Amino acid sequence: MSLRTVTRKLGNKLLPMLSSTSSLHSHATSFGFKEVNEEEKARMVGNVFTNVAASYDVMNDLMSAGLHRLWKDRLVSKLNPFPGMKHLDVAGGTGDVAFRILETINKAKLRGLRDVFEDTLEEETQIYVCDINPSMLNVGKQRALERGFGQDRSLVWVEGDAENLSFKNDSMDGYTIAFGIRNVTHIEKVLNEAYRVLKRGGRFLCLELSHVDIPIFKELYDLYSFSVIPAMGELVAGDRGSYQYLVESIRRFPPQDKFASMIADAGFQKVEYENLVGGVVAIHSGLKV
Repeated sequence: MSLRTVTRKLGNKLLPMLSSTSSLHSHATSFGFKEVNEEEKARMVGNVFTNVAASYDVMNDLMSAGLHRLWKDRLVSKLNPFPGMKHLDVAGGTGDVAFRILETINKAKLRGLRDVFEDTLEEETQIYVCDINPSMLNVGKQRALERGFGQDRSLVWVEGDAENLSFKNDSMDGYTIAFGIRNVTHIEKVLNEAYRVLKRGGRFLCLELSHVDIPIFKELYDLYSFSVIPAMGELVAGDRGSYQYLVESIRRFPPQDKFASMIADAGFQKVEYENLVGGVVAIHSGLKV
């Protein structure tokens, strides 16, 4: 049986479940392909990340063949971190993005770019890692100890909701969210909160699994997503259901242009996005002016 025949059959099975993402309002409450109420979704997503926390980084390496590391490097390079910045990384429980930001800042100091009042700058630099799931935060804190960041006062771990942040207005120089906004109940609320906490001139950056529009590649990607990833989750993490949700949630997330429009609607200027690996992931950015 040819690949095209297999993927066509797969597509025929999925078609009744998939409504056009462009017609989905971001406040539509869904858990993968299921329609659920808001309270149920919050609980179900929480259970997903509690279940996968211990194997989260290993699975990211396996599912992306390690490419997620390069994608996060690209995200941080667009942020252009600097000593003394106040930065908020949302849904960043395991610390992957926060560690990269802190390492970039430390390298800048070592290069002597900010050698005046270095001790003061070190105290002022604050990288807040905010996540709604305590299990993910615990993994991040343990990884910080293993990386030698355990006593670093620049890293602050916060249990919090992306839709209702505890931070003050105009308090952050930068905001990142990697592979997290797809899981929230109300995307608009997250974007509005991001805009609220950023200072004028602050940058919003979102790295998220997105939509492939190259026909042959899309067929391969769909086959891999629905046939391989859930099986891999069952084998490695002992949890097929959470990774079935993962691949379904990607299809329910707004396409790149639609999501860019939502970012602009939240008030951001100079909104743009960059597709990586043909749209498997996209990095969206916006500026608060």
